[in-house]
Amino acid sequence: MLPEALKLDRIDIRILGHLQANGRITNVDLADAVGLSPSPCLIRVKRLEKAGYITGYGAMIQLEKLGTLQVVFTQVTLSDHRREDFVKFESAIRMIDEVVECHLVSGGFDYLLKFVTRSVGHYQTIMEDVLERSVNIEKYFSYIVIKSPFVKTHYPIEKLFSPHE
Repeated sequence: MLPEALKLDRIDIRILGHLQANGRITNVDLADAVGLSPSPCLIRVKRLEKAGYITGYGAMIQLEKLGTLQVVFTQVTLSDHRREDFVKFESAIRMIDEVVECHLVSGGFDYLLKFVTRSVGHYQTIMEDVLERSVNIEKYFSYIVIKSPFVKTHYPIEKLFSPHE
């Protein structure tokens, strides 16, 4: 059963924004940041969790501290465009741990994938395995990331979804 949709107000949006930026914030600090007392704030957080707006909490890991890695963006064009072709491709790609993002896009290709691998060679081995699976890839183009000046880990929720006042 799907959680019931909530009508969110500006305080709910602010709560989501603060939790997204710092999932370890205490309820007291969160309440203070959004202008509530702790008890109503906690009730709102629990309601947002139950309704599926908050799907989990986790730690952001500085992967570069663990060792070298290679980020690769890949454009994929499928040879056929039937529903079952998309389903087959997505099912196969979902099973590859090194694919951390998969986007079906409009334009000159079908999918944009983001890989995080140990090296270019590791990426190429994964792509060779994918091609052997016969998931109807017509062509693909790889873009090796040289440097990422910044990567944002949260969205500007208040700017995107705050009700107009």
